[in-house]
Amino acid sequence: MNHGMRLSMFNSFSKLKFLAIADTRFASVIVMLKRFLLLKDSLIQMVISDKWRTYREDDQEKANFVRQKVLDDYWWDQVKYIIDFTDPIYSMLRAADTEKPCLHLIYEMWDSMLEKVKTVIYRKERKGPLDESEFFNVVNDILQDRWLKSNTPLHCLAHSLNPRYYSEQWLSENPNRVAPHMDPEISEERNNCLRKLFPVTEELRRVKQ
Repeated sequence: MNHGMRLSMFNSFSKLKFLAIADTRFASVIVMLKRFLLLKDSLIQMVISDKWRTYREDDQEKANFVRQKVLDDYWWDQVKYIIDFTDPIYSMLRAADTEKPCLHLIYEMWDSMLEKVKTVIYRKERKGPLDESEFFNVVNDILQDRWLKSNTPLHCLAHSLNPRYYSEQWLSENPNRVAPHMDPEISEERNNCLRKLFPVTEELRRVKQ
C-alpha cells in the first residue's frame, strides 16, 4: 500500500485534512498538534476499521504501532497537555506579531502568559500555589531566557505610562498586581530608558518631576 492509498483510506473517514507545514513556519509543531487533536475521532475510526487490515498486511509492525498510539488515551492526554500549556505562549506571540500597536501591553501580556502556563502545569501535576514544579521551572527558565534576549527598557516605560495599570479595577483583578511605580523591576527599567532618552541630567530631572 503506497502513500496515496493510505491517504485515501484516511480521507474516507475524515473531511478534515492533515496539514503539511514547513518547519520554518511559526509554531509549526503546535499547529500540527492542534490539527492532530481535531482528527482524533477520525483516526480512531480508521484504525479499528476493516480497511486497516489491508495496511496491517502491508506493514504489520508499523500498522500496530500506529494503532497502539491512536487508541492510547494517555498518549492523547499528553498531546492535549502540550497544547494546553503552550497555548498562552502561542497566543501572546500571535498577539504581539501584528501591525496593531501593543508596546504598552507587552509587559502585562508577559506576566499573564507566565501565570497561565503555571496554572496549567500546576493543575496537571495537582500542586498547590506554594509547591515547586520541576517541569514548570524548566519551562520558566526557557521563557525567561527568551524574555531577557528580547525585552527592552522601552517595554517597561510604555507599561508605566499606561493609566490602566494604575486603576483600582485593574489592580483588584489579581492580588499579586501592583502599580508600575511600586514594581522595582519596572521602575528600574523605566529609569534606564529615561536615562538613555535624556542623557542631560537637568532634562532627566525635569522629566521625572
